[in-house]
Amino acid sequence: MSDEIPDVVPPGRMGASAQPAFALPGGARLRPWEPSDAPALAASCRDPDIRRWNRPEQLSSAGARQKIDRWQERWRSEHAAIWAIAAGGGDEAVGLVGLADLDLPSGTGELLYWLLPAGRGRGTMVDATLRVSRWALDELGLHRLRITHSVANAGSCRVATRAGFPLEGTMRSALLHADGWHDEHLHARVRGDAWPA
Repeated sequence: MSDEIPDVVPPGRMGASAQPAFALPGGARLRPWEPSDAPALAASCRDPDIRRWNRPEQLSSAGARQKIDRWQERWRSEHAAIWAIAAGGGDEAVGLVGLADLDLPSGTGELLYWLLPAGRGRGTMVDATLRVSRWALDELGLHRLRITHSVANAGSCRVATRAGFPLEGTMRSALLHADGWHDEHLHARVRGDAWPA
């Protein structure tokens, strides 16, 4: 009997396949980011709410295209899975949802998300978070997913809770925002937790 702990997700399981697209309720959908989405990504860096909670780098259209290329490479190298959110039946990107800090051998990852104003107020982010979580846990085979956000970010807290990520605790002075260090909430779910009704 070997003392080695087996990989939770075998290498190559994600990167060897094309990134899937998913339909969401209300006509929204998740799809891989494309170079033509560069203007939406650049716009996200200028949005006050996104800037407040995410501290994104300022991107030109060329810089946004490079970032999208990096996301595609990070899918192939199995380090991240980032989707564009296209809402209202159109194809224009109005948001982002995905998994970063992916560790397939350990079966873990962290969800991240944001919406431009055109995508807000319809529950789209809860649906997107649920869909990516189901894919990550039930299809890819991860064991544990987490969401972290500033304790002052009530919107992200609502999304996490409604998507079935219970609050596990508060991490003190865990993330630097433009106005200083913030305590962060830690939400998580593990494979086998009941999905929200």
